[in-house]
Amino acid sequence: MHFELSQDQQDIKRTAREFLAARYPLEEVRRLALEDERGWTDEQWREIAGLGWPGLAVPEEHGGQGLGTVELAVVAEELGYALAPSPLQSTWAAALLLSAAGGSHDALAGLADGTATGTVVFLDGIASDAEGAAVGVTLDGRAGALSLGERVDSLDPTRRLHRATLTDTADVGDVSRGVAQMTLACAAESVGIAQRCLELSVAYAKDRKQFGRPIGVNQAVSHACAQMLLEVEAGRSLVHHAAWAIDYAPDDAPAAVAMAKAYASDCGVRVAGAAIQVHGGIGFTWEHDLHFFFKRARANAAVWGDAAGHRDAVAAAALAG
Repeated sequence: MHFELSQDQQDIKRTAREFLAARYPLEEVRRLALEDERGWTDEQWREIAGLGWPGLAVPEEHGGQGLGTVELAVVAEELGYALAPSPLQSTWAAALLLSAAGGSHDALAGLADGTATGTVVFLDGIASDAEGAAVGVTLDGRAGALSLGERVDSLDPTRRLHRATLTDTADVGDVSRGVAQMTLACAAESVGIAQRCLELSVAYAKDRKQFGRPIGVNQAVSHACAQMLLEVEAGRSLVHHAAWAIDYAPDDAPAAVAMAKAYASDCGVRVAGAAIQVHGGIGFTWEHDLHFFFKRARANAAVWGDAAGHRDAVAAAALAG
């Protein structure tokens, strides 16, 4: 299948790249991750809401923009590329699960227009960027008010985790489509992380000189960058196909999403790790920003199903088909 982004989708991608680059240079990412108690600011959130991103893939009848899962994946990739600390992903999760269940929950309109934030409470009772969230949703289709417990140490310092429980819960219905969309969005973000790590590595390989020559002329470095490119492009292709399948080929979507998440999870970790190797000793230091990308890639690989679990799902689908 030949897949290219439409002109409108390319415009969304360009707008997202430019906006996030302006609002989240890496020094701001580091400041938010290490110095800001909540990890994001109200002003940043208002600007994101002003772009309509919280309701990007929420149907218009539920108060959203009514765009598709491909557009969701396009913006998610750019969030990974910028490593943006934001409650957008957690709000997407709550909004898409509620929308998938029929959109009858009172909180959905506020999530879709960005006047409120939300989160998903996973089976282990952990919620991401949940401080101040108006609603929490579970993967088994319950929604309610959030009661936050203690802060949980996270591998990824750009996202805040809390223990959380729900109160005044109600069953909202089947959230499986929303789970598929968020699994895919997480995979897309990992591809964005890998793309940024690739670009940082290529730039460093061109600039860093040893014995009077750029280190990129050495096969060990150039081959590593070529492998990184291969994995990024393959991951992006799988993500785009799975996003299309969610909207237009729902029977194929479960296997396509599982393949995309399994590959992107491994791709994000491998490419970020390879980038650290290309950068040599400086890549291992606290002062260099690569460790933030590596940690986000590791965290993404573990959430919304890990690679091993999704590979098992692909194998089961193949045997059943």
